[in-house]
Amino acid sequence: MKPQTIAPFLAAVCLAVAPTAPAQPPASSQQQTMAAAQDPAADMIKQGQQQLRDGQHEAALQTFIAAADKAPAKAPTRSAANAQAGVVLDLLGRYGEARKRFAQAIDDAPSNTERDRATRAMAMSYAFERNCQGAAKYAGPLYERNLSTGAFFDAGEVANELARVCLESSSLDQAATWYRRGYEAGLKEPDLKPERRDLWEFRWEHAQARLAARRGQPGEARQHVTAAKAVLDKGTNPEQAPFFPYLAGYVAFYAGDLRTAIAEFEKANLNDPFIACLLAQAYEKQGDKAKADEFYRKVLTSNGHSPTNAYARPLAKQKLGIK
Repeated sequence: MKPQTIAPFLAAVCLAVAPTAPAQPPASSQQQTMAAAQDPAADMIKQGQQQLRDGQHEAALQTFIAAADKAPAKAPTRSAANAQAGVVLDLLGRYGEARKRFAQAIDDAPSNTERDRATRAMAMSYAFERNCQGAAKYAGPLYERNLSTGAFFDAGEVANELARVCLESSSLDQAATWYRRGYEAGLKEPDLKPERRDLWEFRWEHAQARLAARRGQPGEARQHVTAAKAVLDKGTNPEQAPFFPYLAGYVAFYAGDLRTAIAEFEKANLNDPFIACLLAQAYEKQGDKAKADEFYRKVLTSNGHSPTNAYARPLAKQKLGIK
């Protein structure tokens, strides 16, 4: 597991420099002005990102659309602007329009890297409607392409992300299949270090615990929780520790043990909209509407384009009566 963050398209556009390239002098102000004039979309994308951070979704959408219109054909900014427009449209619940933007981002992508990012975002768009099959249409070929090129870690990441979409779409058999594929792909990495193997073992036990919980098998789920804790206690992946309270809370929640679920979720990262949403549901089941609404509102402060927000945001809007 790794922290879920805002989609790559919501980061500033950067140009990578090869490590062996000789150092270059800083660009003069005239050169910078010329570069901006050649691609005016770059500054517009930054403006849209700030608007999105400020919660101005409609304004950000219009800025990203304008940036896509102004960017030169096949420029990285054209693909990025369309993808970011798609992200905002998903956050607004306008999923059909979002997918048209992601399709444009895929078509406009100037490299495989940009195309893969746009494809992954297209898959995530389906997660907002809990559509495992739709997500698999895009994430599945990306997984296969990573396998074929020997990018086993990346293949595992894509498979696990899709598995989580399927799990929270209640497509449990598909989730189980994709979690296994992710685990097996990760272990194929050449010269696999012990800490990397432990990472995949932790993710695998974590996934199996959640699958068992969703299948109404609390005893089996708790066995996998214990196994996940044993891997974590090796200390080889300390950055994974924050994901354990979430797991314990998830298993307790689906077992109907709301008191334990709330206690565990409150130890977890409540900036994660998925965890905040589960905590809101637990309070709601306890009859505490005020606390539930507090955490549903917290969910809506996230602008992430990830499995966590794809599950949480539409539910929070529904619970709060927001269209």
